[in-house]
Amino acid sequence: MPPTPRRAVARRLLPAATAWVVGALLVAGTPADAASGSPYTPVPPAHPYAGPVGTATMHGDTGSSDTTPLAGPGAGSLSSARTGLFSACPTILVGADGYPVALCTPILGQVPTVHLLDPDTGASLTSLALTKGSLLGGVYAYIDQDDRLVVVDGSRSLLRIGHHRDAAGAWRLSVDSSLSLAAAVPADDAVTGLSPDWRGRVWFATGGGVVGTADDTTGTVRTLALPAGERIANSISTAPQGTAVTTTHATYLLTAAADGTPKTVWRQAYDRGQARKPGLLSWGSGSTPTFFGPTDGTDYVTIVDNADSTVRLHVYRTSDGATVCSVPVLVAAGGPGSENSPVGAGRSVFVAGTYGYPYPAVPGGAGASVPASADFAGGLTRIDVRADGSGCDPVWDNALRSAAVPKLSTADGRLRTVLRDPVIPGTRGTSLLDPYRYAEIDPATGKVTRSKLVGVGSLYDTLQMAGTVAPDGSYLQGTVTGVLRITAD
Repeated sequence: MPPTPRRAVARRLLPAATAWVVGALLVAGTPADAASGSPYTPVPPAHPYAGPVGTATMHGDTGSSDTTPLAGPGAGSLSSARTGLFSACPTILVGADGYPVALCTPILGQVPTVHLLDPDTGASLTSLALTKGSLLGGVYAYIDQDDRLVVVDGSRSLLRIGHHRDAAGAWRLSVDSSLSLAAAVPADDAVTGLSPDWRGRVWFATGGGVVGTADDTTGTVRTLALPAGERIANSISTAPQGTAVTTTHATYLLTAAADGTPKTVWRQAYDRGQARKPGLLSWGSGSTPTFFGPTDGTDYVTIVDNADSTVRLHVYRTSDGATVCSVPVLVAAGGPGSENSPVGAGRSVFVAGTYGYPYPAVPGGAGASVPASADFAGGLTRIDVRADGSGCDPVWDNALRSAAVPKLSTADGRLRTVLRDPVIPGTRGTSLLDPYRYAEIDPATGKVTRSKLVGVGSLYDTLQMAGTVAPDGSYLQGTVTGVLRITAD
């Protein structure tokens, strides 16, 4: 079969291109923003060295806002289909060409594997195995401006992986470029997060607390070691003002010197509690720091702490790190903990609780949890920063049990996630027979407006992984065994 003609590709991508243009207008705060009446804009700006806003990173954009300018499944009855890959697939991204790329870890062997998915069916078109590393090493990746997956593998090499079609129409994935980070990353360490900056350098962070920049056009790598004992268990976020990193002790804003060496702009410690909690993967905040705000989408940086009794949302001013507010969240659910990045848009922040979530494994060195186990509490909270920036106020708080990282569409005004319901209604325990339900939530009220059962049992466990709205409106959600594709008929 010959390669797809460019005009056919253009016809397929026209709806996506239109949506992304609309999204760009919303981000920029143009008249399209006013016309939409959406209170959930702006969001972090489009990045010149990353793919489309909403689908370039696990958390939608380099600012980790967990928003998208794309509308999800439209009106009509919902249906879902599962692509079984015998792998947990935490990262599903889409480039400008409309082809989803999934980064998965097989159940057997746990060798990270990249899959190119059919945009119409979700089936795997081809795959490429990477060098094995740590449990969280290689989980976080992003799509660059040339539709290549940027990831660090177990050999501590920064890879750009492209997908290409030959004259016969067959797809293949290949490593288009590689830069070793071995001199900068200790052999017993691994890269846990990476994101590009506005000069095209790739920022990376390791579990052991090393933060660095890598320029794979010149081969230049520069690093900064954060204070001893501070680990980095989640990804990092970038905005024009700098790079946000949350360790197991504090949140930082970093910039780079002329030669690329990272330097600290500000540091804010938080309450990390007495130990790791059940439903969290490290002893400290579970947040990838989120940029958000009402001016340009990056006015503030926010995380959730790990306080022993009730956890708090912390909002800092990006410019100087000053605390805007520190407010309790997840109170209604009674489960003090979140492993997920907050959703941030305009002045609003949404926090999903993961306390007690039964992960099948935790990273090495995570430490024992206190208590050893707990029922899955869940919980979803909305907090708004006041218009004058003088503090924050709760808007709503409920006990919904999100089993995935929620995503907010600024196009259709819906939060999307997968809920893990108990087998016995009204209880909080979990079992291998739990039902999983795709849900759309009104961000104004926290109420579920539409839902669809996607499966029963551990095959459908979404394991607190992030979903992605694809250009055609389908919702792609990783599970412990593959990828769900949820569409409207």
